[in-house]
Amino acid sequence: MEQTVEQKLKALYELQTIHTKIDRIRQVRGELPMEVADLEDDVAGLETRIQKIKYELDDVEDEIVTRKNLIKDAQANIKKYETQLNEVKNNREYDAISKEIEIQGLDIQVSEKKIREYGFEITSKTQVYEKALADLESRKSDLNAKKDELGTITAETEKEENELNAQAEKAIPNIEERLLTAYNRLRQNAKNGLAVVTIQRDSCSGCFNQIPPQRQSDIRQRKKIIVCEHCGRILVDEQMALEAETV
Repeated sequence: MEQTVEQKLKALYELQTIHTKIDRIRQVRGELPMEVADLEDDVAGLETRIQKIKYELDDVEDEIVTRKNLIKDAQANIKKYETQLNEVKNNREYDAISKEIEIQGLDIQVSEKKIREYGFEITSKTQVYEKALADLESRKSDLNAKKDELGTITAETEKEENELNAQAEKAIPNIEERLLTAYNRLRQNAKNGLAVVTIQRDSCSGCFNQIPPQRQSDIRQRKKIIVCEHCGRILVDEQMALEAETV
């Protein structure tokens, strides 16, 4: 059966009323869901960073072990060459072995220098690592607190929100597809989620711009769907809002 314009407006206003109640419930949660998501990202990022620093520290420790082994090898070679010096038969052999001893000594100096640099690097990275661990614990603590807060609010409002969502699903089939598409588009574009609004003090209650008297009269007659010339929201008269409240 074809709906009258009045029936269409009432169905739209009923859906808007339900969605407004849902919006208010979600406003109670405020920024908490976003804050929880941000903290979860922070925790994941810090965990990744901590693991990366740990791998870097392990690599530096391995480099130190490698350098210490190089020093031991070089010291062993020096001892071997020093023994050979006692057995040389000419100056050429003496110079060659002395040169090898010198090279091994330089290798030891380079390795010792590298070990000192690695020591400074470990100290620096350890400080960063410990700060990241402290930051992680702090973020985890904040996350748990926010999750608890969100869980409490959600538990308090979940039943009501589910009931309202069920009411909205029941109300949607009463609205023709063209109007529902326009309604959803208006809700998405409006910061306050209002697509259907009443006249209040001769003004659109969505954007607060004045509505001419003749247009107000047309709206009250409920003979056609009229939108605000300024914001595009669908307008209904004050009496329809009162009627909806008494239902």
